[in-house]
Amino acid sequence: MKKERIYFNTHKPLSFEFQQNKYDFIVEEIPLYKFLNKGNFFIMKIKKVYLSTWELIEIIGKKLNIDENQIGYAGLKDKNATTTQYISIPLNKSREFEILNDKNIKVLETFKHDKKLKIGDLAGNKFVIKLKNIKDEELHLIYRSISHLQKHGMANYFGYQRFGKDADFNYAKKIVYGEETINDRKLKNFLVSAYQSYFFNSWLINRVEISKQADSKKLIALEGDIFQDKERKIITGLMPGRKVPRAKGQAGELEAKYDDPFIHDKGFRRDAWVYPKDIQNRYNSKENTMQISFTLPKSSYATVFIENIANKNLGY
Repeated sequence: MKKERIYFNTHKPLSFEFQQNKYDFIVEEIPLYKFLNKGNFFIMKIKKVYLSTWELIEIIGKKLNIDENQIGYAGLKDKNATTTQYISIPLNKSREFEILNDKNIKVLETFKHDKKLKIGDLAGNKFVIKLKNIKDEELHLIYRSISHLQKHGMANYFGYQRFGKDADFNYAKKIVYGEETINDRKLKNFLVSAYQSYFFNSWLINRVEISKQADSKKLIALEGDIFQDKERKIITGLMPGRKVPRAKGQAGELEAKYDDPFIHDKGFRRDAWVYPKDIQNRYNSKENTMQISFTLPKSSYATVFIENIANKNLGY
């Protein structure tokens, strides 16, 4: 089922190096709204290093004696990075929040709010990444790719982190079809979501191929597409499941190849195209490195941004 993600660049794959670590991959969450500073929930802006969101939640639960179901978060953040995100806990559990601070966790700010954070309560993420060992002869291609992304946007693939080491397509399919059972609820949800994401990525690869054949620099619309906005600028793709509209006509015929009616989890439609904003870069000629900062809307991947520049897949 796995297929190589493809991009609109025509240059050869570039050879620069990129590693996810606390120095070269920095992420900061952008809240969806301003916190009220009143209410029964306590919001913490937390900077963490080499910790996944799930690991952070487990630590908070143990140290503050909170059931993990009472801990709210807006989005999942990469483990191999320096990441800043917002976490909510009940106000009556916040008295000893400072005990969370250690070498890997620092509470930067706190707020009161009237409701628990939930998935999706973020506008996007700010990224600062570093490319290393850039060859002189490839530098102009990097600049050209950045310019293309700034002007035309990018295909909104799920990045390789979405699938992880545990997301085997055939095993996930058996879970969906009831041929295998799993007691770990988090792992089950992860596998089902990854199964949906395989379909979306495969569909998007096909749409990029069609658009490139039409000599377009971005995704072209087909008859029957479903759009995210009234201006019909953002095409959406199917995350298969129940209670989700399907495309019609020509777009529907293609979409049907990447659907599975046996998925009983709720489906939705995902933006197939996103526009990176606030792109800035600084090249260090002595070290042959480039630092790039940019902002992406929620549910899009910085590693996909980098893959666009490199014109190759960084992971599976």
